[in-house]
Amino acid sequence: MTTTGEEHTAAGTGPWWWVRWRSAVLDAGLAGASAAESGIEGIAFAHDAGLPVPVGVGFGLLAGFTLLLRRKWPIAVVLVSIAITPAQMGFLMGLVGLYTLAASELPRRIIGSLALMSFAGMLIVTYVRAHQAVVSGDVPMGNWFVPFISIATALGMNAPPVLLGLYVGARRRLMESLRERADSLERELQLLAERAEERAQWARNEERTRIAREMHDVVAHRVSLMVVHAAALQAVARKDPEKAVKNAALVGDMGRQALTELREMLGVLRTGGGVDSRDRAMPLAAVAVAAAAAASRAADDAVDGPSLAELDELIGQSAAAGMVVDLSVEGDSPGYAGEVEQTAYRVVQEALTNVHKHAAGAKTHVRLAHRVAEIAMQVENECPPEPGAASSVHLPSGGNGLLGMKERVSALGGVFVSGPTDAGGFRVSAVIPAAGG
Repeated sequence: MTTTGEEHTAAGTGPWWWVRWRSAVLDAGLAGASAAESGIEGIAFAHDAGLPVPVGVGFGLLAGFTLLLRRKWPIAVVLVSIAITPAQMGFLMGLVGLYTLAASELPRRIIGSLALMSFAGMLIVTYVRAHQAVVSGDVPMGNWFVPFISIATALGMNAPPVLLGLYVGARRRLMESLRERADSLERELQLLAERAEERAQWARNEERTRIAREMHDVVAHRVSLMVVHAAALQAVARKDPEKAVKNAALVGDMGRQALTELREMLGVLRTGGGVDSRDRAMPLAAVAVAAAAAASRAADDAVDGPSLAELDELIGQSAAAGMVVDLSVEGDSPGYAGEVEQTAYRVVQEALTNVHKHAAGAKTHVRLAHRVAEIAMQVENECPPEPGAASSVHLPSGGNGLLGMKERVSALGGVFVSGPTDAGGFRVSAVIPAAGG
């Protein structure tokens, strides 16, 4: 079926080949008018051809009703109008047929060929009729009148419908193109909104993971030391009251430090942003992007934390809990980014916490190396003197310490390795780029 400009992409609701009922009604009306015109013109044709009048009228009616097929077969309608041009019938059919043909999506060479055929037929028929009228004396004009009236009539009957059809067809195709582009943009916006929502969800998950790591590091280390000191306090409370008082003071200090760090993280959660209730009316993409930005701001605000300058204090706390810790530092610190120092501190902190949990009483070596483009750290404990010592203080283990350390180091583009040593101890090693990945 040849497309003539109806919304062929929409579901058709009209009969047969019509997309809509009003198109069918319009074509029926045009076909009726064309049949009436051709039927009336068939009377003169019957007289000129020496045929009975009913035959001429019937021929005109049949030819006029061909216009009913203009949307489905515009070529056939134009060919019929060309064929009956010598009988001086079907002028309305010729006009509407040429317009429909020019507005269709047929190749331009076919439209041009049929338009030229219609022009030539109209030119020849008009020329012959005008010449006969001048020769017979019915039209008192000179010889110049015949070619003038022939060309003018042929152009008047063919050029306007063809040009109008070409314009309407081009405009229709432009509108369809714009409509398709609008649909494409709408799909792209929907896809962008879905991707923004996915990014926001990813950012929220990353933020939850980061907060879980921070809380694990703070709570696990501080509380582990508090439990160790509490056990020591219980053991020496009656024998050495002075030492018991010292241990109690250490437990209080560590508890206050843990509360301070927890408050800082909770403060980040309260002030880090989020999607305000007023933003509920925002589009999905804007809300998703706002959520992702809020999560990113919260992550940025949480960069401030412990640094390598507090490493001596950290090791001193473990030493006060009874651990023998040997710290060695190689090179001078060039000054690292806050994330790098915080990650390095957390790795050492978590490694010492694991020693408290799993190898109580074992001597531990902490090595820190400042290099040109990276910082390297290693925490290695020897085999504990008493394998059952770790269970005496009943420190629970969630199994997330090593995983959290690896995630921290990998996020900065570093390398993390952990595992048992040949001597029965355990080693944690990490290398972090100085620029933080």
